[in-house]
Amino acid sequence: MKQEQILELKKPIKNQTANIAVLGAGGIGMAAAKMIAGKKEMKLVAIADKGGYLVDSEGIDPRRLLDKKPGDVGEKTDDAIGAMIRNSDAFDGIFIALPNLTNEFIPEVVSRFAGHGYNGVMVDALKRSKAVEMIFGLDEIIKDAGITYITGAGATPGLLTCAAALAANSFMEVTGVDINFGVGVANWESYRATIREDIAHLEGFNLKKAAEMTCADIKEELDNRKGILHLHNMEHADDVILERAGIVSREKVKVGGVVDTRNPGKPISTTMTLTGRTFDGAVSSHRFILGDETTMAANVVGPALGWMKAGLEFHSRGIYGVFGSAEIMPRFVQ
Repeated sequence: MKQEQILELKKPIKNQTANIAVLGAGGIGMAAAKMIAGKKEMKLVAIADKGGYLVDSEGIDPRRLLDKKPGDVGEKTDDAIGAMIRNSDAFDGIFIALPNLTNEFIPEVVSRFAGHGYNGVMVDALKRSKAVEMIFGLDEIIKDAGITYITGAGATPGLLTCAAALAANSFMEVTGVDINFGVGVANWESYRATIREDIAHLEGFNLKKAAEMTCADIKEELDNRKGILHLHNMEHADDVILERAGIVSREKVKVGGVVDTRNPGKPISTTMTLTGRTFDGAVSSHRFILGDETTMAANVVGPALGWMKAGLEFHSRGIYGVFGSAEIMPRFVQ
């Protein structure tokens, strides 16, 4: 294996393009590469998957990543995360798009970056409450390292959680938040990690069992269900994030949805419904509905980059530590 080249890049000054790294080259990671390519305020300079990494100070054209198989991105290595850590001085922001089939995995990755002395912005799209709570538990370590970290910054938690935080302001008391999502993908193999995590939420499954399933096992399970996953009362970090933001106690937050792994169209519309009691005693609900034409990738990656921009703004002001997605409004990335 070639000896890796560690870049020595200068941080961009304010108002210049931010250098972004993406950890994970599955469906969400590849979507992030494509979306960043269309932005003027951000540039993809690094991407890694489980068996390889690619770093390029001039920017990475997503066409260089077309048809890459898992473990086939850039330089081969047994420790792609380590390679990214050693190059991390080149990154203004890092989007974590890794699968999280143990609650400890991403918190351990974050701890490695903080321990190395990375000083910048990190954003994740974590889903599970326990994993997000572990990230919150790293607040002092992250703050001491000079990292601005935003967790649960995808679609749900993320876009819909932030919408709930905004909607709550019409009410004196929030009595419930109900998130019901619809996801359609033409080919489940394009989003293996996401589908695997969804399977872990099904009755009779857990993270360990889902992680041990082969692709053939997953295909068989999907065939048995005619490609449709019905998910109820999921362990989703919207509850932890809304509780931390002071909006509503976690037991009043419900998340579920329907995933079609064979068709790109959403099987149901994605909605967030917040119910509460107003100052004059009325009980009512606000509903936020995502357009059916917006894909899972668009609704995860777009908001994540929006929170990345907000994190860069906070970091430039010397504000470090861990924030939930309901605590900060994302900024639109030009």
